[in-house]
Amino acid sequence: MRAFTLRSPLVELRAPDSSDVEAIVAACRDPETVRWTTVPSPYERSDAEFFLDRIVDHGWATGREMTWGLRAPGSSELVGVVSVRTAGRDVGFWTAPAARGRGLMTEAVRLVVDWALGEGGLPEVRWEGHVGNVASAAVARRAGFRYLGEAPGLHPGRDGEHPLCWTARLGADDDREPAPGWPVPLAGEFPGAARVGSRVDAPVGSDDRRPAVTPDPAPTPSAPPTTTPPTTPPETP
Repeated sequence: MRAFTLRSPLVELRAPDSSDVEAIVAACRDPETVRWTTVPSPYERSDAEFFLDRIVDHGWATGREMTWGLRAPGSSELVGVVSVRTAGRDVGFWTAPAARGRGLMTEAVRLVVDWALGEGGLPEVRWEGHVGNVASAAVARRAGFRYLGEAPGLHPGRDGEHPLCWTARLGADDDREPAPGWPVPLAGEFPGAARVGSRVDAPVGSDDRRPAVTPDPAPTPSAPPTTTPPTTPPETP
């Protein structure tokens, strides 16, 4: 599969490449990203290069994992990563500190889920976040995910164990309005919170209207070997 771009008036999603190494390294050294995701720690340039080569490029080439870099429309600066895995039918994400609290990752997740449940052909998409990661839960809830409960995570942590996670799913026939039943109050979502992604994200703003999504097929820029920010991948943080 060739990488393609997803756009809305609020965000632009396109595959990360070698020009994003410094931004990936900086974001994955953020304490909240380290706390709530499975990125290597300490995170080195070689980790970002592995991520780009073995996760991003290989994932697109095989169709096993589609990974996008989050950017503001018209900007080259990467401020987050979101991905969807076809085998696990799960979404993961993290957001750089400077981009948190603006509704960007919520919009990015909506675009990715819309594609995955439509052209991507998945019957459902799942989300998980470490118990206590309320900001990532807020993103999932606002994107329409239905809370399922607590369970060991699909993705092992740095110690090889599967941490207890909040889990949720969104089916192709579900509406996308925030659903009740989540374990923490998510109204007025976390003013001043700084948490991040799921497999990671941040608190979202109140400007979460859904602009139209415009898939824009485009070849991925060639990228030298690089990879793994959020491993999980892929918010909070």
